[in-house]
Amino acid sequence: MSGTLLEQTRAFHEEIERLERCIVQELQGETKSHKERLHQNHRVNNMRHAILDATGKLVEIYEDKDHAREDEIAALGGQGVGQNYFTSFYERFKEVREYHRRHPNAREGVTADDPEEYLKEEPYIDFSGEEAYGRYLDLHELYNQFLNSKFGQPIEYSAFLEEFSQTHKISRGVKLTKQYQDYLKSLTNYLLSFFERTQPLQDIDKIFAKVDAEFEERWNAGTVQGWEDKGVGTDQASTRGQPLIDIEDYDNVEELLELGPDRLKEALAALGLKTGGTPQQRAERLLLTKGVALEDLDRKHFPKGYQTPIMKKSEKEIAQHVAASKAVALAEVKLQRLCELLQEAVEETKSHVEKKQALTYEEMEAEREEEEVAQESESEDDEQAIYNPLKLPMGWDGKPIPYWLYKLHGLGQVNMSFSIRECSFFTLLNLLALFHNSRCFIFNSILQSKY
Repeated sequence: MSGTLLEQTRAFHEEIERLERCIVQELQGETKSHKERLHQNHRVNNMRHAILDATGKLVEIYEDKDHAREDEIAALGGQGVGQNYFTSFYERFKEVREYHRRHPNAREGVTADDPEEYLKEEPYIDFSGEEAYGRYLDLHELYNQFLNSKFGQPIEYSAFLEEFSQTHKISRGVKLTKQYQDYLKSLTNYLLSFFERTQPLQDIDKIFAKVDAEFEERWNAGTVQGWEDKGVGTDQASTRGQPLIDIEDYDNVEELLELGPDRLKEALAALGLKTGGTPQQRAERLLLTKGVALEDLDRKHFPKGYQTPIMKKSEKEIAQHVAASKAVALAEVKLQRLCELLQEAVEETKSHVEKKQALTYEEMEAEREEEEVAQESESEDDEQAIYNPLKLPMGWDGKPIPYWLYKLHGLGQVNMSFSIRECSFFTLLNLLALFHNSRCFIFNSILQSKY
């Protein structure tokens, strides 16, 4: 029976409806811990993917590219040669009986798994120890990659957590290098993986589609941070017209030395030139730019990874340069969007790292054990069902009231009722209600006699 397209269609529709009911049932359940919420989201996500798979198969059946469904419906209607309605009916009936005779324990439908099994599933989610089951980011590998790169700086891990999303601070001269692009790709892939593991119900494809559309508008308007020139220039070209020092005001190296080594270094960095060497060498290098365009300077005065200014390139090279710049800019925008989505996890990671720096190894181990015990106690509390075989009412503490109190209040008398004459023969259903009503009646009688 499951071999017919119509039966498959019915079974897929049934599966989708059952999965939808299971999702509603799952989302109605309360979660008390981070781990429970994460498992709930992954269970719902697994059921969502199962619905999408079943829907895709239904679409293929309804498209009927090979006309198999059309032929099957025609055969059921007795529209074949030498067939009529009764003949088709008994042929199908015979197939059904034969199928169930050969498969007496066959389930109805075409799915191998019961949708309700998803509710009992405990999803496996791969987290590192540093990630603490999705609470914190683990950027140590990317931090080491940053330190060992040409564009990296010797900073602490806590400082890296503050700056890893601020890509606009990195020099444009190295952003088209393979090393930077590999680092950017690795960082984005990790954040994307962490986002999918901790927030499985979010549609990242839809989010990135919106990012792409907004990026095109900002790129054309020249409002992408760090890429206002739309990739046409480089850091050297964009800062060439606004140097920190007006070199035309200085005639020799001695006058430049009076500015100090730090000021000379800043001026060279603004022009994209090498900043190393003694103060004398820095001053000589800076004086070379007087009356000379940066494009005409020897490349030995520029750091490694320096990109040839766009004005020196052909139209084909310019187009390739702009396309490469745009791709890097888009990757940076996506990275920043992921950082916004994971802002809470980033802040938690910063606090966690700062806290770890102030603790000893023994204190960190003790804190980890306390967290594990707290998580176990939470799961045990959830698993312990309240034992109440007599169906006693719940007290103020959330536990069943004592049985003697239950009997004293007359709550166990099923057919007990009292008709109160003074209350227009209002019917009370147990002794407790009668007792409260009697107190109110006596109190009112006393008030009436006194006043």
